[in-house]
Amino acid sequence: MKILCAFGQYNYGDVKRGESPEFSAFLPALRNLGHEVRLVETWNRRAYLDLASLNRALLDAVEDFRPDVLLSVQMNYEIWLETLELIRARGDVITLSWATDDSWKYREVSRFIAGSYDAMATTYDHVVPRYRSDGFDHVLATQWAAISDHLQEPLPAQNCRYPVSFIGTSHGSRIQRVEALRARGIKVVCFGHGWPNGPVAAEDMPRIIRESCISLNFANSQGENQIKARLFEVPGAGGFLLTEPARSLEKYYRADQEIAVFADLDDLVAKINHYLAHPQERDRIAQAGFQRTRQEHTYEHRFIQLLRFARTSAPARSHARSAMPFQEAAVRHRLTPPLRLLRNILMRLGGLVFGKEKGAKAARRLVYELSWRLVGRHTFTASGWPGRMFPHD
Repeated sequence: MKILCAFGQYNYGDVKRGESPEFSAFLPALRNLGHEVRLVETWNRRAYLDLASLNRALLDAVEDFRPDVLLSVQMNYEIWLETLELIRARGDVITLSWATDDSWKYREVSRFIAGSYDAMATTYDHVVPRYRSDGFDHVLATQWAAISDHLQEPLPAQNCRYPVSFIGTSHGSRIQRVEALRARGIKVVCFGHGWPNGPVAAEDMPRIIRESCISLNFANSQGENQIKARLFEVPGAGGFLLTEPARSLEKYYRADQEIAVFADLDDLVAKINHYLAHPQERDRIAQAGFQRTRQEHTYEHRFIQLLRFARTSAPARSHARSAMPFQEAAVRHRLTPPLRLLRNILMRLGGLVFGKEKGAKAARRLVYELSWRLVGRHTFTASGWPGRMFPHD
């Protein structure tokens, strides 16, 4: 099949934050399955004059490439609902959305865009009932995975370069945990945006994982522990994973047999010291985790199931469709003088309180939070206020 991907090459569209897992994992897996794949950049909004240009580029790519499937990962309102309906109205493209962070994004994004896709995929199985209660039966619970091209047998602990490592963006709770470990005499080598070592190139990450006796995973995000790609990447790259617990984790790995799980800081310190002192036990768990990953948890496994589901869902959702012409949508997207004035006032006030850069982000966030709460689905249309006022954020 021909698959057109609509997401970003870099995390949050920012080259400084390193390649996104979607770019480094989805595209190779789909090609390994024999599909012809093309990417349309939709996260780097600064590459476009405005969101009208971004949506026009997506429609042009559909017309030029003529894909069988459009696979998108939406950050929020960058892809208009009108654009999705125009693509679906063609009748020859299955539209599929991989929804990330649905533990919190279902409420403010996914439930508003789901009706404009033929199929939805969520990495949160406990959110599926919420989709269905809102009338969206075309949803499949899936999960992140390991990149098959990075699969490697584990190294024995005695051959590892780093005793303990962590790969991931630096932020408050992670910094605090790393500092707490160092205060307990455990040195953690950190890689990623915000750490002194900086981001890790996609091709270097498996090597660091494999050469680490212990690879840490902090699963917290907006208050709830979550399963992320790192959970599968570490065992798949031949690493030993020590992670905090997350909902449904037991569906994918057996604790203390294929991975190790810690409950709190004291438990984390104790288990680091235990596995460093018992390398044979560490090696046995790392090998079992690798074998489980290779057999069940690669992106090829995920996409075989997901594409089959999308092909089944699309005919069931087919109906006579009418879609707004793109030019009409583009006209509705124009920034009017009143909205420009409002944006400038909010940015100036935000700048006075938070500084110029953070003030602009605060202004956009305020408009977005009010919009999805007050007008819901309209936020994600061409005429939505956040997209018209802040097209590049």
